[in-house]
Amino acid sequence: MNTLILAAAAALVAAPAAAQDAPATPEQMVLPGATLAPDCGNLYGLAGRAFCVSAPLAGIGALADAYLADLQARGWIPAGGEDNRVVFIRRRDGGGCDGLQMQAFYDTSRPAGPEAIGYLGFGPIPGDVCADPSTAPAPQQ
Repeated sequence: MNTLILAAAAALVAAPAAAQDAPATPEQMVLPGATLAPDCGNLYGLAGRAFCVSAPLAGIGALADAYLADLQARGWIPAGGEDNRVVFIRRRDGGGCDGLQMQAFYDTSRPAGPEAIGYLGFGPIPGDVCADPSTAPAPQQ
């Protein structure tokens, strides 16, 4: 399994500022109503790059709300986003912040009825998302 997927999985289940006794498995992150979707529906190149779950589109909004509440209970703070995407941050003990994003999506090449499958994809945001952009090193040209 890809390191990025494991990082997303660990971020989802990690306690706010406590060390975990054992690493989480992807199955431990599947909330009621969701199905583990390791291939992320083979959409948007997310397979192997994100942790994904699926559910019928009729329930994906409620499932996203359940993950939002679960992540907040684990110390993640919704910090931004847009339609179908939420960005979370969590302060690190030693300073700085971890970032995580949750993206809702479905296969737009198929009809979007209530029984169609929708997905929630989770992925860590690399680096310190609370770092002052003016102190970040300039990209090399």
